[in-house]
This record gives sequence, C-alpha cells and structure tokens, in this order.
Amino acid sequence: MQQRSYKIAVVFIITLLCLVLGLSMAAILRPASRGTDYIADIYQDGSLLASFPLDGSGDTRRFIVTGENGCFNEIEIRPRTIGIVSASCPDKLCVHQGFIGAPGLPVVCLPNRLVIQLREAEPGAVDAVAY
Repeated sequence: MQQRSYKIAVVFIITLLCLVLGLSMAAILRPASRGTDYIADIYQDGSLLASFPLDGSGDTRRFIVTGENGCFNEIEIRPRTIGIVSASCPDKLCVHQGFIGAPGLPVVCLPNRLVIQLREAEPGAVDAVAY
C-alpha cells in the first residue's frame, strides 16, 4: 500500500513540475503586447534631429537625412516600426539591420554618424519634435 502512495506522489510532483515548466515557457515565448507606444529619436553627430511617434496610427512615410560630404540615409517610418531603406555608406550595414519596433538595439550607420533609437512614449508627452 505504501508503494502505491509513493507512486502517486511521484506522478503528482512530475505533473506539477511539467505544468510549471509549460507555463514558464509560455510566458517567455509569448510575444510582447503591443499596447506600448514608442518614440523614435533620430540622432546625427550626437545631436537630436527629430523624434517621431510609432503609435501605429499613420501611413508609411519616407524622408532623407543628409550629412557632410554628400552622405545620406533614407529612413522609412511604418506603423510601429522604423528603419533605414537606403544609404550612401559603402557597406550598407544600416540597411541590413532592418526595421526596429521596440527599444533594445538601435539602428546605426557609423560612416554617416546616424543613430535611430526607440524609447517608450510618456503619457501626455509631445508627439513629435523636429529641428
């Protein structure tokens, strides 16, 4: 009889561990909720050029940022993402970085000294700043 209660306890513990493991994996692998809006800050030579909201309430738009010696980066803003679609730099690593939609790694073009970073939008903050 004691052997049977031991087996039931082992099965219960294994089932409980599998349930905890499954819930943990689901929480880790679940995509982040898109309830947070972000602001894209565009810097050149360390100076803030412009800030754009990435709230998903707009059409796709493109603009060109020019630098010294005729260098340029063409930036595209899509709903909730931003990226560089063409550039005058020789290696085009900034174009190959793709589009970003959450804070973390910025999009960087070192030859043209351009950085695009995302930050969380503050409630009631200014939507866009352009200089």
